[in-house]
Amino acid sequence: MKDGLLLIDKEAGLTSHDVVQRVRRLLGQKKIGHCGTLDPDATGLLLLTLGTATRLTRFLIRAPKVYHGVIRFGVTTDTYDASGKVLAEAPAAAVAALDRRQVALAMHGFAGAIEQQAPPYSAKKVHGVKLYELARRGEEVPTEAKEVTIYEFEPDGELQGGCLAFRLSCSSGTYARALANDLGKLLGVGAHLAELRRLQIGSFHVDAALKLQALAALAALAQSGEGGESGELPAKAWLPFDEIPLPFDEVTTDSQQELRISHGQTVLVRELSGAEGDWVKLMNRRRQFIAIGTVIEKIGTAGVAIVQPKVVFK
Repeated sequence: MKDGLLLIDKEAGLTSHDVVQRVRRLLGQKKIGHCGTLDPDATGLLLLTLGTATRLTRFLIRAPKVYHGVIRFGVTTDTYDASGKVLAEAPAAAVAALDRRQVALAMHGFAGAIEQQAPPYSAKKVHGVKLYELARRGEEVPTEAKEVTIYEFEPDGELQGGCLAFRLSCSSGTYARALANDLGKLLGVGAHLAELRRLQIGSFHVDAALKLQALAALAALAQSGEGGESGELPAKAWLPFDEIPLPFDEVTTDSQQELRISHGQTVLVRELSGAEGDWVKLMNRRRQFIAIGTVIEKIGTAGVAIVQPKVVFK
């Protein structure tokens, strides 16, 4: 069994679950998770956690995301993207009257922490039921909003034929198609998300990711026995468990601390920049990832802290 993080460049037409299922078959491994859903029409970076790394999914899924996409103005759909049913179309003259500066100013208004309502056709669950299941049954979809943060929402080109390319940097849980829909409302012409590609999740970039076709070729090579080492996953797309970077402090422990951690006991660590309640990645001196803990007490101002192991691996 492989334990680590696999970067996949998802193609259009597949759900995130489809990708997980295909990778399971290709690698012969059942225990696989993913760190953030991509809609079927969207392409780009999907982080897959394999084996023991599935226990890290909840930490990796919170990382900020970066997207590139295209918004089409003048057409509103029920799904807020190009796959949905058209609900309304604005007069061509109204769409033609839009200018880039006007749209950019409206986009900038979304910067910062905002309340966002999930699209009615989405995988978000309410009482265990996905919203798109309620919408397809014609039932009322809850309208509860959630706070998300928009770090950047900028045009990336000129308005052409009522379409505008954009770049979006946002917190986890943000719906790009909801932003497109809300932007269209604000401008009075309606809009939907025509294209979306995820470029980045935290420090991971799609340029390092592997397409499913390439993964299938590698798997076939490995199974044939003819590829030797070439059947292994490429280093830039595959991070072994011990090498997975996490978005919080890392501490190297000594042998006594390692023993205490293995029994779930607290350890005193130094050179820690985090505050009480923060997560900590705990390594041993053999550079093995042994646990994730939380800072339960800071002592003085020299980075000394007491850490309680919460998720122990070794």
